[in-house]
Amino acid sequence: MMVTLHWSDVVLRLVATLAAGIAFGLNRDEHGRPAGLRTTTLVCLAACLSMLQVNWLLDTTGKKSGSFVTLDLMRLPLGVLSGMGFIGGGAILRRENMVLGVTTAATLWIVTIIGLCFGGGQIILGVTGTVLGLGVLWGLNFVERKLREDHRAALIVIADTKNPVIQELISRCAEVSIQIAGQSVVYSEQGKIIELHFDLRWRGHRHNFWPPVFLSELASRPGVMTLQWKPSGFTGM
Repeated sequence: MMVTLHWSDVVLRLVATLAAGIAFGLNRDEHGRPAGLRTTTLVCLAACLSMLQVNWLLDTTGKKSGSFVTLDLMRLPLGVLSGMGFIGGGAILRRENMVLGVTTAATLWIVTIIGLCFGGGQIILGVTGTVLGLGVLWGLNFVERKLREDHRAALIVIADTKNPVIQELISRCAEVSIQIAGQSVVYSEQGKIIELHFDLRWRGHRHNFWPPVFLSELASRPGVMTLQWKPSGFTGM
């Protein structure tokens, strides 16, 4: 970080910051995620401006060029990072068993760091962070779509006890490699109605939590009152 700041340095840092913020924002908007173009650009720009202000204060009148450390100016970018921790935490949502917004929070965090790098004059470091960050968001997103991982879901079935749909459901799950890891049963209406809760497990592609096709067929059978599919353990972007 230079003690004397020239306007050419300021323009270079601001342009690099805007380019990085816009690039990350376009990635978020492309996938329809929160913290899009304007949000990431503003966060990155705010971080850059805070470091520019610090840089300007380094050459404070009455201080020797080597004594600016005593001003403890680094409290300003540290405060920015602390504030981003709160914003990132607010971007993460939990809906029942699903967690959403983790990647959004991480994106806000990295654009803040990149803005601090550009604002502090570490252009090469900021460009490197931008390239690597975008590579993670675009490149690894493609890799994640190809990966197969363990999934879990809860299936609730309410039906007439005389209906054979329960046995058919168990056999159809086995056919598509869905494992029934646990189940519970509740009888009502003097044993005429049965309510079953299944804990299902299977391996599939990431973010693929749609129910099997045969469930819609079974739900239309006579005597089936309710068939509810609830995926769990999903960590979203």
